Amino acid sequence: MTRRSELRNVAIIAHVDHGKTTLVDGLLAAAGAFKRTEQHAERAMDSGDLERERGITITSKPTAVEYKGIRINLVDTPGHADFGGEVERVLNMVDAVLLVVDAFEGPMPQTRFVTEKAIALGLKVLLVVNKIDRDGCEPHKTVDSTFDLLVNLNASEDQLEFPTIFCSARERYAMADPDDETQLGMDAILDFIVDHAPGPEVDDGNLAMWVSTLDHDSYIGYVAIGRVRAGTLKPGDRVALMRPTATDEPAECVEVFRVRKLLGFRGTQRFTREQVEAGDIAAVAGMTTLQVGDTLTCENVAERTVFPSLDVDPPTMSVRFRINDSPFAGKDGKWVTSRKIAERLAREIKSNVALKVSETESSDEFEVAGRGELHLSVLIETMRREGYELCVSRPRVIPKRGEDGSLLEPYENVVVQCDSEYSGTVIEKLSSRMAELRAMDTDDTGRTRLEFYMPTRGLIGYRSELLTDTRGTGILSSVFANYGPHQGARKSRSRGVMIVMDPGETITYSLHRLQDRGSMFVGPQTPVYAGMILGEHSRDNDIIVNPCITKKLTNVRAAGSDEKLFLTPHRQLSLEQALAFLNDDELLEVTPNHLRLRKRLLDHNARKRAEKAAATAS
Repeated sequence: MTRRSELRNVAIIAHVDHGKTTLVDGLLAAAGAFKRTEQHAERAMDSGDLERERGITITSKPTAVEYKGIRINLVDTPGHADFGGEVERVLNMVDAVLLVVDAFEGPMPQTRFVTEKAIALGLKVLLVVNKIDRDGCEPHKTVDSTFDLLVNLNASEDQLEFPTIFCSARERYAMADPDDETQLGMDAILDFIVDHAPGPEVDDGNLAMWVSTLDHDSYIGYVAIGRVRAGTLKPGDRVALMRPTATDEPAECVEVFRVRKLLGFRGTQRFTREQVEAGDIAAVAGMTTLQVGDTLTCENVAERTVFPSLDVDPPTMSVRFRINDSPFAGKDGKWVTSRKIAERLAREIKSNVALKVSETESSDEFEVAGRGELHLSVLIETMRREGYELCVSRPRVIPKRGEDGSLLEPYENVVVQCDSEYSGTVIEKLSSRMAELRAMDTDDTGRTRLEFYMPTRGLIGYRSELLTDTRGTGILSSVFANYGPHQGARKSRSRGVMIVMDPGETITYSLHRLQDRGSMFVGPQTPVYAGMILGEHSRDNDIIVNPCITKKLTNVRAAGSDEKLFLTPHRQLSLEQALAFLNDDELLEVTPNHLRLRKRLLDHNARKRAEKAAATAS
């Protein structure tokens, strides 16, 4: 094998919010990838609406720049642990990783997760210490901490001798040494990549391309994105699509197709290519079916190369999707049937390899398993924006049996950073959620870093509580650790709910009478139905209320009889907050324009009978 000296394939990995996407923006600008009108584009690689709204990268995306006669393929990856499946598969396309670490926070849980994957694949590590313009940062300590991390991950001698560069991606400058005040442009990082990242090894043999991610275009159909491992490919070539089986049986040939189009990447755009060679990252169109992990290889049976199926960590949390059977079903969405929901989930698992979908005892209900709350909530939010209506159950962790038959549940390594005055509250809250405090460190700026080890289910619904408890100063990061002993049953919430008695429209007069009994999720002049949850009760039991009663009108006029009514603003729950609020007997109704909490059984009498049957059985 030989190496292509005019090509570099590099993935950018980091913990969430350590500046990967902003760094890519700076590199694209330094290499002249933006047009003059696009010079001020921010987070150009986060092209999805959800990515821009939430400020996170959800799907990995390749791009490329031409710099000093060398083509640099860059792959921007997600930083959140819930989207680790994206990181695991795209690392197969590259020869080196640009590890971005915040100079203030240092290596965090997700830093360890993504770096461990890169180390296991034997990839070259190039360290970029970002945010050196931040007050209180410690760039040299960050380098030492990263070295200790690589040692703990059993990195090779070559990987431990990682080159380092310091930068501020936001301010667009880099430095060889933070103690030296000489500031360089972002092109210094491009030189850094060219000098230290190895060129890809290439094989001139028969065609072999491993599909690492996919796309779908309404005009050209499925688009396979991956790295060509061997051979060359041109439009019009006949190619076999091979799919590895779950068993030890040989891979099956799904289809033989003619390449309709070849695409390359430049900046934020794609362009047509006449040929791709071994080492290139490219997109291929022409097939009628496609899954992540497929192999594109020779039409000739004797010369075919088949790569193994992509191995990603299993999901740890699941919810149930079912059709929307509320009285308001079909009034808001475009797709409401179980067949449409099943088709949408089938399309999702082709590209979202960390997601698992299985059938249940009901044909109208599906079990969807993913990496965590965020992973599942992004899918739900995407589906509702596409016009789907569905009901979602309470998230549950996925347990498993140990070798001795004991019940095990997933655990997380959790890091919380907050102002020191709130650390006691954080410790108290997480301890009540079965967390074990492993480490605590306070710095000179008055910030405290807390490290916990705790069951995954203890984290459900806590992120929003943390922001309230720390007055918005808290940052929580978590990553899957292992499976450990099950900690027993835990009550999801301490209070009951107020349930709507009859269908109608909420009235200010009725809500004013009820607001002393708890906090409302619904405001006035809102349509409601029987069995819908109106708000949280101030006590631990559920009560049935009528928010639709109007004030009786009389011709009696007395001072104070018609005083103005003031309502406490109702709580507007986000999708994640609503999912975390649910009990086992409740559902979240999700439509394109509404989120409604409801009981699984809407009829009050049916619900009472079910409660009695459950009490008798226990």
